[in-house]
Amino acid sequence: MPAKEPQRIRSISEFHRVKGLPMPEHPLISVVNFDDLKAFAGGDELHRVYDFYSIALKRDFEGKFQYGQQQYDYDEGMMSFMSPGQTLRIELPDGRPPRHSGLLLLFHPDLLWHTPLASCIKQYRFFDYAVNEALFLSENEESTITGILLQIQQEYRKNIDRLSQKIIVAQLDLLLSYSERFYQRQFITRKAGNHQLLDRLENLLTDYFDGADILNKGLPTVRFIADSLHTSPDYLSGLLKELTGLNTQQHIHQKLIEKAKEKLSTTNLSVAEIAYLMGFEHPPSFSKLFKAKTSQSPLEFRQSFG
Repeated sequence: MPAKEPQRIRSISEFHRVKGLPMPEHPLISVVNFDDLKAFAGGDELHRVYDFYSIALKRDFEGKFQYGQQQYDYDEGMMSFMSPGQTLRIELPDGRPPRHSGLLLLFHPDLLWHTPLASCIKQYRFFDYAVNEALFLSENEESTITGILLQIQQEYRKNIDRLSQKIIVAQLDLLLSYSERFYQRQFITRKAGNHQLLDRLENLLTDYFDGADILNKGLPTVRFIADSLHTSPDYLSGLLKELTGLNTQQHIHQKLIEKAKEKLSTTNLSVAEIAYLMGFEHPPSFSKLFKAKTSQSPLEFRQSFG
């Protein structure tokens, strides 16, 4: 049987209607308490696409939560972020509806029209992270996020005036800035798991450049590396940047230059032959990248050993 299409929810009003909530007090933004959501049955609830942003702050998440390839049972609050058009799919071992409490923020892209956040919201990479790359919050961090969500709710419940949008969007911006800070903290505090990821990345790149893949497939892509490490490209690059100062593409180039230097200094292969071995169809492209990364041409590097 073909896979069932996800149910598309096009507006915040439609979300409220489907979930058995009163109509939203503002058409473009809503803060919802998970305890108020209508109970559901069946698979529709577990496979949906929203045409608006959603930020969930969940508590009492039942069971273990898979984070990348590691499993955590944090008691603290957990946040997840989704941008319009992403598919929400929740899988539970026994098929029961998910049980959790907390707050859910929904806001439509139209709310951001003619504001700086309309363009800069794309800089927040966590909207592209997979659900298994959620943000875990300490008690103090959760209190900060909850306070901002309640301020947003309080603001849109007032009589709307010409400053309402400006104030609400400013509070949204503050919420996203704190979320970015807490993600950076998470990158740092989960050192053991992050270092394991770095080790796996190093082993993956070494095996790729030493094996037949580099000849058959060319240079590895960021997508290939992320998929092999079971994470998303944006999350992986963000984590690597925080830990090492280099994104995924720069790590690929670093390994490439390392292998190229090895062949230039220990073999008599021509620069063109080495370029082909490094996955380049056109040797000048290899030479250009090598010089950009080392300030020397491949020949200049080789001659420095003469």
